[in-house]
Amino acid sequence: MAIIRRSFTWFTVVALTGVGLFACTADEATSTAPVITEPTGTPGYNALWLPPVLSGTTFNLTLAKSTKQYRTGAATNTYGYNGSSFWGPTLIMNKGDSVTLNVTNTLTDQTTTHWHGFHIAPEMDGGPHQVVAPGATWSPTFRVRNNAATYWYHPHLHEKTYEQLTMGAGGLIIIRDPAEAALALPRSYGVDDIPLVFSSRRFLSSNQFAKDIKVTTYGDYMLTNGTEKAMVTMPKQVVRLRLLNAEIERGLNIGLSDNRPFSVITNDGGLLDAPVVVTRVVMMPGERVEILVDLSKDAVGASLDLMAYNAGQSFGFPGQEGNPVQPDGTAGRINSSLLNNTDFPMLRMAVGAATASAITSVPSTLVANRYWTTADVTNSRTVTITGGQPGSGFSFDGKSFSHTLINHTIKLNAVEKWTVVNNNVFGHAIHLHDVQFKIISRSNGPVAPYESGWKDTFYLPLGTTAVVLAKFEDFTTTANAYMFHCHFSNHEDEGMMGQFTVVP
Repeated sequence: MAIIRRSFTWFTVVALTGVGLFACTADEATSTAPVITEPTGTPGYNALWLPPVLSGTTFNLTLAKSTKQYRTGAATNTYGYNGSSFWGPTLIMNKGDSVTLNVTNTLTDQTTTHWHGFHIAPEMDGGPHQVVAPGATWSPTFRVRNNAATYWYHPHLHEKTYEQLTMGAGGLIIIRDPAEAALALPRSYGVDDIPLVFSSRRFLSSNQFAKDIKVTTYGDYMLTNGTEKAMVTMPKQVVRLRLLNAEIERGLNIGLSDNRPFSVITNDGGLLDAPVVVTRVVMMPGERVEILVDLSKDAVGASLDLMAYNAGQSFGFPGQEGNPVQPDGTAGRINSSLLNNTDFPMLRMAVGAATASAITSVPSTLVANRYWTTADVTNSRTVTITGGQPGSGFSFDGKSFSHTLINHTIKLNAVEKWTVVNNNVFGHAIHLHDVQFKIISRSNGPVAPYESGWKDTFYLPLGTTAVVLAKFEDFTTTANAYMFHCHFSNHEDEGMMGQFTVVP
């Protein structure tokens, strides 16, 4: 596949005063008409779509083509699981259960389904090697070992992840366990416990999603659970928001429109020791947090917005590049977006009446985690981000992804210290399969308290180094590999991915 890298500084842009245009490839448009379209219809909000729930120990997922009416005129072609027009059902699992997931692919293309954040055997992981052919069903079986938290599933087919995510393939997973169940936390799904998936899209003049990796990396309109201008009513009490940044590349600096504080209670892989009170939390693609927002003092009928405060970020922050376009609308769009370098709302939250069993306070403590320390380390290694210059994709240690290349071999039960170095071109979101790790240091300052828990994905800004600790336990094989990669799916598809095996 020819790799055409986007540029970060090599073209000139001008201020945007209206809706911009850009040149699109022949497979994405049939005319030279403007390809950016504004929302139509009565101004206002749309009801937030809440994914349906599947629970138990056997889960059937069918990925299929669908459509969704986003604009006046033609419906937008999308993908969805189990009949959804975008995204798929939320799977609820219990720690300790043995589960089977039957994934049926009705697309005309191959796919995979990765259980993001799960500690499972590599052949069950759903990475690029576990391909599901058109018309086939893949049925992994495993025991749920992860802590209670919010996880997700999504395609992971090499060179197709960007496209299939863009079309809407994905879904959330909620794991419950006794430690979380013992706490006084909101957990009425869709009432005071709301899943929120953030992913922006660009629309062509045909109303279709722009999905050419050589043309589009940022969307122009935010979709929350696949809903544009989303609104939800939540009760006048403490509510729980499960946040997933499912963007292709954009980072999100999340806060509330009145700047009120809120409490972060989980990272990617479980509850923190205690809630961390913040007014902002930065999330990169692939990361999840659960937050508690206190609405108990708000009047019924009041409202506030969940915001992305993305204006004024430093260079290398994905989405900082600016929102202008070239005067003729024919160039420069890959590096820009109507949302870039702006503050924008992602969800309007209206306050309704409290429920009969309202949670009205935030616990002072949560769980007692035992994290790895440097005293536990049995092996250390350094991973350096390379590439990314014009004409080349990003890579690790100068090596682009190959199905046959094993970048690292790790001994079973090793506690490893990974030092990840990024002195190259742009920021990244680094994801390790198989393990939940602990971030122990950052070269650009202390580790933020809100990311002090178990992580499987972390942001690595330009010009910085981070050190993480992980134990590689339970699963060993020389026949199957796990992935580590940038979770910007355009970077991943262009080769910013490596493999490791865990061996006896």
